[in-house]
Amino acid sequence: MSAALDFHSGINQGVAPVTYGQGDRPPRGDYAHARADYTCEQQWERYSAQDHDLYRRLYERQAAQLPGLACEEFIAAVKHLGEPDRIPRFDVLSERLHRATRWEVVAVPGLIPEEAFFALLARRRFPVTNWIRKPEEFDYVVEPDVFHDLFGHVPLLFDPTFADYMQAYGEGGLKASRLQACELLARLYWYTVEFGLITTPAGLRAYGAGILSSAGELRHSVESTQPQRRPFDLERIMRTRYRIDDYQATYFVIDSFDQLFEATRPDFAPIYRRVAAAPEFEADSRDQTASSTSG
Repeated sequence: MSAALDFHSGINQGVAPVTYGQGDRPPRGDYAHARADYTCEQQWERYSAQDHDLYRRLYERQAAQLPGLACEEFIAAVKHLGEPDRIPRFDVLSERLHRATRWEVVAVPGLIPEEAFFALLARRRFPVTNWIRKPEEFDYVVEPDVFHDLFGHVPLLFDPTFADYMQAYGEGGLKASRLQACELLARLYWYTVEFGLITTPAGLRAYGAGILSSAGELRHSVESTQPQRRPFDLERIMRTRYRIDDYQATYFVIDSFDQLFEATRPDFAPIYRRVAAAPEFEADSRDQTASSTSG
């Protein structure tokens, strides 16, 4: 979710950024006390007992759904988040993550501008929102909160190949910003990091954070006959719009994380030019190469 941002400077001006898909309400979070790069203190001591209990209930609900729906790499790495009964301390989690793949997690007040986001990823620093949703938002929260960012994103950063892909994405994002192609790259993030599916020997599985942290979309994405599932196609992804207010109508399926990493190695500049000259696809556009069945 963090990549779906409008074109803005990566320097914090003390106010919330404007983002794609937002209405009149600005993003939640204390931007006035964030640093120039939008990072801030986690302030773990400010979480209440209710906050920790909410995190625990969210964690338990999602963890129970993972077998048979989430990829094994994710399931194996969830334990690295630590005890599920409390919101993890980012500094302690970062120590484990850095030993595994040289990444760390850093606190941010909420959604941040794309240049700031790309710059953090390029330095192997993953931004995690420091606030948690309200109890009445248990089933759905519009913006990514600490649970979405931690549970959905961080486990796969323990996988070396996926971790390298995320750094490469950040580096590519900085270049895309100079080429005014950030919206195209945001679609790649959306359809892979947030809502990606992967083929495994055991069948179709989810690896996208938006799926893995969602109570309803995890089963929908893997088992429902309603959405279409397409083989990974970089240019098709960049030409495809996406939904921010409902389950995805289209999912793109990779064969492996190696395939994902290799597909995004080339210089994107000529790809951006081709995509910009081609018509876009709506999120629910269908053709003969798509499948509506689960793997």
